[in-house]
Amino acid sequence: MAAFEKHLPQETEIVSCHSLHGPGVDPKGQPLVLIKHRASQRSFDMVESMLSCLGSKHVKLTAEEHDRITADTQAVLHAAFLSMGTAWAGGKEFPWEIPRYIGGIENVKINVTLRIYSNKWHVYAGLAILNPSAKKQIRQYADSAKELFTLMLGGHREELRKRVESAKAAVFKGDAGDDDLLLRDDVLDRFSLAELPPERVKNNHLSLLAMVDCWWKLGIVPYNHMICSTPLFRLWLGITQYLFRNPKLLDEALETAIYDASFRGDDLRFVSAAQTWSEFVRFGSMNGYRQKFEEIQEYFAPRFPGAVKLGNEMIKTILEKTGAD
Repeated sequence: MAAFEKHLPQETEIVSCHSLHGPGVDPKGQPLVLIKHRASQRSFDMVESMLSCLGSKHVKLTAEEHDRITADTQAVLHAAFLSMGTAWAGGKEFPWEIPRYIGGIENVKINVTLRIYSNKWHVYAGLAILNPSAKKQIRQYADSAKELFTLMLGGHREELRKRVESAKAAVFKGDAGDDDLLLRDDVLDRFSLAELPPERVKNNHLSLLAMVDCWWKLGIVPYNHMICSTPLFRLWLGITQYLFRNPKLLDEALETAIYDASFRGDDLRFVSAAQTWSEFVRFGSMNGYRQKFEEIQEYFAPRFPGAVKLGNEMIKTILEKTGAD
């Protein structure tokens, strides 16, 4: 908006819009943000009427509200998946070839990561670097990952559990049952790039623990943003909710974090990657962002076609489950 105000004549009216989904998603029923920044009601109504052909749900916000919600629901989400991809590539791993990354929650992590890296770098760089509200969220996610990993390395079992439980209480309030879970086992296991292993392999799910910790530290309740949520955000919230609302699975993740060292290498690379992406955003480094993104993109490129297809199916499923509301 600052650019519009700077370069457009004073008599020019400004109405902005933002469809909160990617080009491969049907816009019908998806959020479409409309911002009446500097315009008459008549002009705004005309723009809204023109855009009604998309069949989207219109959400009217100020520019500041849009930037904050976008930072909460997109920028930090992308940072998490970018960090996962960087960690896997750094370890010369294709996660779908490793049993501990096949099935359930892992399917969502892998497919969405590959979906993001199959797109253009500037889409994510712009959302992160050009949004003044995004830097704080991305920095906190990196800090949360680092601090939780430090507790894991030090074997601080009770301190780790207390911190995770505090975050859970703040973000997932109440004792709701399973009826409103966004994702379930039968849905999660459906979208795998490889054959499921005979037994599910335990994981500490550091990326998910860090996200809920980040939301807690920033005072964000993700459900408050569902009206402006993207399909990827609903997928991410779905697997996060799946972990935190399943006491047995959450306990398993915490025990794995303390007593199972098999993830240490991947976790170290993940924490390092989260710090790296945060620094790109902090210093506004478009060139650094692009170079790192395209490096990882090249590594995973051979599996993009299959992953994008599965990703589209996952998105369709979660939209059907949530009713896009």
